[in-house]
Amino acid sequence: MAGCARRRSRGFSGYAFVANAGERTVAALDLNSFVLARQIGMDSTPGAVLSNPQRPGVYVLMRENGVVCEIDAARLAVVRKTRPAAPALAMRVAPDGKSLWVLQARALVHLEGSRLRMVDTIALPGVAGDFDLSSDGRAAVGFPTERKVALVRLDTRRIEHLADAGCAPSLVRFQSDGKQVLVGSRADRCLTILDAASGRIAVRLPLPMEPVNCCFTADGGQMFISGPGMDGVTIVYPYQTEIGETILAGRTPDGMAVTSSPSYLFVANPESGSVTVLDIDTRKLVAAMVVGQEPRQILITPDNRYALVLNARSGNMAVIRISAFTERRHRTDPPPLFTVVPVGAQPVAGAVVGIG
Repeated sequence: MAGCARRRSRGFSGYAFVANAGERTVAALDLNSFVLARQIGMDSTPGAVLSNPQRPGVYVLMRENGVVCEIDAARLAVVRKTRPAAPALAMRVAPDGKSLWVLQARALVHLEGSRLRMVDTIALPGVAGDFDLSSDGRAAVGFPTERKVALVRLDTRRIEHLADAGCAPSLVRFQSDGKQVLVGSRADRCLTILDAASGRIAVRLPLPMEPVNCCFTADGGQMFISGPGMDGVTIVYPYQTEIGETILAGRTPDGMAVTSSPSYLFVANPESGSVTVLDIDTRKLVAAMVVGQEPRQILITPDNRYALVLNARSGNMAVIRISAFTERRHRTDPPPLFTVVPVGAQPVAGAVVGIG
C-alpha cells in the first residue's frame, strides 16, 4: 500500500510576498508548505513588489506617499525604509541589481539598493505615466499629455531624445536588447515602436484592445498584450516590428505570465474567476480552470513548477502545479489546481523569492 500511495508534491524553497491593498500588509507565504507565514504591516497601502537580486528579500513601493521599504526573507520583517517625499507611480530595479529607480510625476529618483539611500534625482520635462530601464543604462519615460517619450542616459543624467510618440503613452517597455522602445497607448489603442538610438518612430501598430498588460517570452521574441476591448491576447514580434495574431484567451483577459519549459502563457480572467493556459508554440488551449474570485495577477516560481494566481476579491492565492498539464492521463491523477492559500484583503502585486 505504501508503494501505491500518491506522492505528495514538493514545494518551492522560498516565499511569495504579496501586497494587500485592502489591509496595508504584505503577506509572506511559505512556498515549501504553502501556508501563510506572516502578515507584515505597512505604513500605507503597498502597490508594487520587486525581488531584491542582491539578497533574499523584496522591495515594496507605497505609491501614495512614495515610501520604499525592504523586507528581508530570513527575518520576514521590514529592515530598511526610505521616503522620496512625493507620490510615486512605478519602481524598477536596475539591471545590475545594485540600485532602484522610482518614477514620480516629474522626476526619476535614484536609490542605492544596499541601504535604500537616495543618490540623486533627474528632473523630467512633463508629467510622466510609465517608464522602463534598459540593460545598457538608459531609461524610457512616457508622457501621456505631451504624447512624447524621453530617452534618458542614467550615468550622465541627460535626456538624449524627447521623441514624438505619435500617441499618448500609457505603457513603456524596452525591447530585450535595448535597441527599440515599445510604447502602448490605451487612448489610441496602438503600439508604437521607437528606435532607441535616434528616437524616431519605426512603426505604429493598431491593436484590437487597450494595451494595459504585457509580458514577454524569455528571449524577448514575443510580446503578449491584453486589456479592455477584446476577449483575446495580441501577439507581437518586436524584432520583426509586426503583429503576429490575436488569439482568444478567456473572458476579459487581464494579468499574464509566461513559463519557459514548458512554453505556456497563463492568462487571468477576472470576470469568470478562471485562468486560461495556452501553448505558446502551437497557440492551442491547454487548460481553463476556476481559481477564485477576480484573479488579476499571476506569478511563476523560478523553477517553472508552480503558477501562483492572486485573486483580488476572494483574498487568496491559487497554486497551480504546471507539470500536471502534461502528466495527467487518468482521472485519479492530481489536478492542476494544487491548493488555495488565504493572503489578505485585495492582493494587488507580488514577487517570489528563493531562499535555498
